[in-house]
Amino acid sequence: MRGIFDIDNWMEILSTIKKNKLRTFLTGFSVAWGIFMLIILLASGNGLKNGVISNFGDRAINTIEIWPRRTSMPYQGNSSNRRISLDQKDYDLLDTQFKEVDEIVPRTWANTMASYNFESINCNFEGVYPEEKTISGIKIKDNKGRFINDADMKERRKVAVINKRMKEALFKDEDPLGKMITSNSLNFKVIGVYEGNEWGNQNRAYVPFTTAQLLYNRGWGFGSISFSINGLETKEANENFEKGLRKKLASLHQFHPDDTRAIGMYNSLENYLQTMGIFNGINFFVWIIGIGTLIAGVVGVSNIMLITVRERTREFGIRKALGAKPASILQLILMESILITSVFGYIGMVFGIGLSELINYGMEMSQAAAGGDREFSIFRNPTVDLAVAGGATILLVCAGVIAGYFPARKAVKVTAVEAMRAE
Repeated sequence: MRGIFDIDNWMEILSTIKKNKLRTFLTGFSVAWGIFMLIILLASGNGLKNGVISNFGDRAINTIEIWPRRTSMPYQGNSSNRRISLDQKDYDLLDTQFKEVDEIVPRTWANTMASYNFESINCNFEGVYPEEKTISGIKIKDNKGRFINDADMKERRKVAVINKRMKEALFKDEDPLGKMITSNSLNFKVIGVYEGNEWGNQNRAYVPFTTAQLLYNRGWGFGSISFSINGLETKEANENFEKGLRKKLASLHQFHPDDTRAIGMYNSLENYLQTMGIFNGINFFVWIIGIGTLIAGVVGVSNIMLITVRERTREFGIRKALGAKPASILQLILMESILITSVFGYIGMVFGIGLSELINYGMEMSQAAAGGDREFSIFRNPTVDLAVAGGATILLVCAGVIAGYFPARKAVKVTAVEAMRAE
């Protein structure tokens, strides 16, 4: 341990490096480039993953939505092109016969005109249950106001939770909470403004399902049903659940079990599992390329150490003749190898993290300049975990030790007489 902190050893190493500046720089550059590229690749993979996942928004990823369509096959005396309708029987089917189903949210809606004072817009009034907030990941803007609750449902209150775009169109800079908007000659009290996950210029207001059903659907039927599911961790389990659900729905509505067009179905969990599978493959590919780049840098260090040993063989022979222990020679070469890999590895890490953070800062500033509205994105927050970057750098230093060990071992095995004869 005394040799590690011996200033003379470090001065000698620095002297050797100064004599071979270009060679040392090129070797160190290959190490720095390896760790730099690994961090950039990891940051890019994370940015792509974060961007795609952000498009799921705060919406629950374990949800399925079903909606009625028309049959495409005749079945048991029923002709094709028959219209299917969803109602309370479908709700009860999901609630009682599928243990995986958790929260269930029927929906109904109407396209209508909403107005406030002298402003009016076309919008969509959607009747939902209170659980819609969890399933769709709805957040009330600035925590002011609230979402639909059980009392609103029970009393069929004419209340509405409007989205940010609707608020800007009708109320401008005015606080909408407690104000009345008019739709089809009916007044709805605004109880909240939510920051939605919609893209585009969609104007939407959530109202109690019981109110919407009574006003727009004559007190009967559902436009669609969304529900969350638990316990489905694999693609196979997800597919089996879908098949079982379609079979039950086919029996309930008397359509052919193989008629997939009779009921529309969107499974967000299936899409999420597929997306995560793709990104797992991307991460694996990134690590393979990154580690390959690091290995190339380490091989460069090993080759330089071999050259250094060959050039200093005569010097090592003199050291042995003067009584130097093999361990001191071994330590000297290893220290030089560690110095090159750690310094240049650290430089590569700093530049890699700095570039990824700079790109992330630029993207955040661009989003802030656009007003902070959430837009569809495939690339977001391209940064890498500091623990991963630090771990990769430590791994590189350890690899540098190994790279320097074999040339050092070769130098130690050379006898003093053989070393003195070396050219």
